[in-house]
Amino acid sequence: MVLRYLLPLGVFAAVAVALGVSLTMDPRIIPSALKGKPVPEFALAAVQGRHLGLSSDNLRESAVTVVNVFASWCGPCRIEHPLIMKLRDSGITVHGINYKDRPENAAEWLDNFGDPYLRTGADLDGRVSIDWGVYGVPETYVIDGHGLIIEKHVGPLMPDDINEKILPAIARAKR
Repeated sequence: MVLRYLLPLGVFAAVAVALGVSLTMDPRIIPSALKGKPVPEFALAAVQGRHLGLSSDNLRESAVTVVNVFASWCGPCRIEHPLIMKLRDSGITVHGINYKDRPENAAEWLDNFGDPYLRTGADLDGRVSIDWGVYGVPETYVIDGHGLIIEKHVGPLMPDDINEKILPAIARAKR
């Protein structure tokens, strides 16, 4: 008889503890299952009007790079784009994956806002981005010279994100 009352009380206590723990977590931190692992195998043709596509081989045979997943229809991508341009201007190699975009829209967007990418692959159906674990655009990755994913940032980059997350990850990857 006592068990009949204690069981619901125990379930309620477990739910309350789980809720309490979840309230202490930062909702902006989305874990990446690929962090510390090699980039997925892929090969993307160049975005319309560009000459260099992007493949996993390109990321294994270079120095530390940043890969930015973007789209012309993405409002937050416009917010972070000047910062991506500054990363490139500071000497960091930046590659782009254009996510589920019409070819002419992607080309026009890069022509109008500037093209910070050394290589830009067109992920027309989004399959490569799914393999990368993309939750939505924009997302930015730091890749070491061996093709390992060192860091992942979900959402538009802000100056603090670059200074506190991206640049330190680049420095770690260069060691």
